[in-house]
Amino acid sequence: MPTSRKTWGSKLRGGAGWSLALVLVLALGACRPESKLPTYPNSAYTDIQPALSGNGRFLAFTSSRAQNQSIFLYDLEEKCFLAVAGLNHPGAVAESPSLSYSARYIAYLSTAATGRPEIQVYDRTRQSAEVLTLGYLDWFRAPSISPDGRYVAFETGNQGQWDVAVFDRGPQVELDN
Repeated sequence: MPTSRKTWGSKLRGGAGWSLALVLVLALGACRPESKLPTYPNSAYTDIQPALSGNGRFLAFTSSRAQNQSIFLYDLEEKCFLAVAGLNHPGAVAESPSLSYSARYIAYLSTAATGRPEIQVYDRTRQSAEVLTLGYLDWFRAPSISPDGRYVAFETGNQGQWDVAVFDRGPQVELDN
């Protein structure tokens, strides 16, 4: 069970303790002020492809508000955007987000300069993305991650028509409980 921010502060004593607590809160994806972004999801930009986490707390969506099409993560309870360092890359187009139960994992399509999309899974805890379709020769779209984060279903055009495929990330994946 996650520990609240107040509990962290009460367990740590002194200035160093508070600094450590602040670093931990920021590293775990706490809300952060964004001077360029409003504090609400809708904007004058195109905000599309919404996805809710299984627990209903987080909203991911695609938006053009950051100069290119990127994925944003919004905490509906705290009413603020969350940091997703390592998710969006300059020059890449990110779209079609799907969230695991607590939004630890975000499955999405990312198209880099090559113009070829790849299905990736971003881990908010590790702040890194894993490419699932590297070397996959066929086209795919609409990734959807399971609530526990282990499986990713997607549409694939490998038979000359759109079919459904499921990618198993394996038993070693830390599950989103």
